[in-house]
Amino acid sequence: ACFRLLCSLLLPALFLSGILCVCLVVLLWGVRLWIQRKRQLSSAGRDGKRPLLVAFFHPYCNAGGGGERVLWCAIRTLQKKYKNVTCVVYTGDRDATGEEIVEGAFRRFNIKLIHPVKFVFLKKRFLVEASLYPHFTLLGQSLGSVFLGWEALLKCVPDIYIDSMGYAFTIPLFKYLGGCRVGCYVHYPTISTDMLSVVRNQDTRFNNAAFITSSPFFSKFKLVYYYFFAFMYGLVGSCSDVVMVNSSWTLNHILSLWRTGACTSVVYPPCDVQTFLDIPLEVEKNTSEYSIVSVSQFRPEKDHPLQIRAFAKLLKEKRVGQQPSLKLILIGGCRNQQDEERVKKLKCLSEELGVSNDVLFRINIPFEELKRHLAEATIGLHTMWNEHFGIGVVECMAAGTVILAHNSGGPKLDIVVPHEGYVTGFLAEDEDSYAETMAYIFSLPPEKRLEIRENARRSVHRFSDQHFEETFLLSVEPLFK
Repeated sequence: ACFRLLCSLLLPALFLSGILCVCLVVLLWGVRLWIQRKRQLSSAGRDGKRPLLVAFFHPYCNAGGGGERVLWCAIRTLQKKYKNVTCVVYTGDRDATGEEIVEGAFRRFNIKLIHPVKFVFLKKRFLVEASLYPHFTLLGQSLGSVFLGWEALLKCVPDIYIDSMGYAFTIPLFKYLGGCRVGCYVHYPTISTDMLSVVRNQDTRFNNAAFITSSPFFSKFKLVYYYFFAFMYGLVGSCSDVVMVNSSWTLNHILSLWRTGACTSVVYPPCDVQTFLDIPLEVEKNTSEYSIVSVSQFRPEKDHPLQIRAFAKLLKEKRVGQQPSLKLILIGGCRNQQDEERVKKLKCLSEELGVSNDVLFRINIPFEELKRHLAEATIGLHTMWNEHFGIGVVECMAAGTVILAHNSGGPKLDIVVPHEGYVTGFLAEDEDSYAETMAYIFSLPPEKRLEIRENARRSVHRFSDQHFEETFLLSVEPLFK
């Protein structure tokens, strides 16, 4: 009797589930046909051929960071190589016009595009803002990106889709519903094995609150959540036809999560090496004033407080000898209100530590001013733990500063490595080691510093715009076949 009851309930349920699955498949297939029909109706060019639409998903294309430099260089590279291609940028920067965004790219990065770019302005960018999801942020932003991607797909159906900002959950949407060939450029994995280890070891970080680390239950719950998210992230990432990563560190994480070895390659980000190499390199003449320069966006992971604390420690312990003047100059972009609040807190920290007169903030400055600060600096400072690559690190080395970067991620594996057996810079991990290493750099004879700067300059040619163009075109070639 129990078996008959079970069958009488189970069989209709299975039948109903089957019907619902078939309906869902038919619905999705219908949506796909409708979207492809929209693409076919797109206007043709003057020669009667419809240009190939290559779309980049970059909701913050006007932010002015390293990721944006990759975007504009990638677009310029495609415009050089392919004649019948129209580049599209999906962006949420509705406070600026397309002309202003392109002008901003030229002003900040010295990148001049060959042809106009089509901008598709998205209204739902708020769905990917971290502030909208105080808890389960990774999942919230990823699901939000799917809705934002849907808005993008409805407004413009491309032939080739490239996620250039790390929204991997949009990839299956464009591949299976949009019928696009899909690729991505990964600056930083949304989740990594390092993040899992932070939660597993109950370490307190900017993305792992103290109330979680102090509770075994919350730590275990977050670990299960992270493993589930890592599985989903691997699933959507594996849909890519072409995967480009920006460093060896990112490559290792993506290969372990996505398992896309056959179509994954390292494409170092384009750093404006040549512009900085124009700065003359010579033994320092003015030894009465030294500056330490940091170049990075004012985001929490960049760990600007560590820079200020290490600098305060350096001044307090008077390890730099008799130099009367020492300045820390923090150069970076502010993307939004949260970044501006962060800068206010950093200014307060400088005041608390009694170094506010010696810490200068330069926000959203023009390229020429950035170049001048780097030309005058002795040390280039970088403090992000597990920085995926570090364009700012390369720029500092090309400009002729003695780089002091974090002993992890891209700087450790790819950038601040010996070149032909010679030292190219230094690495540190915490407040003490940063202060000690800065003191050591200042204690070196100017001739020795010049030697390190020259070694660093010789090592950065592999991060040039030209090298990026060659490796980028080689990687995306399968998308154009």
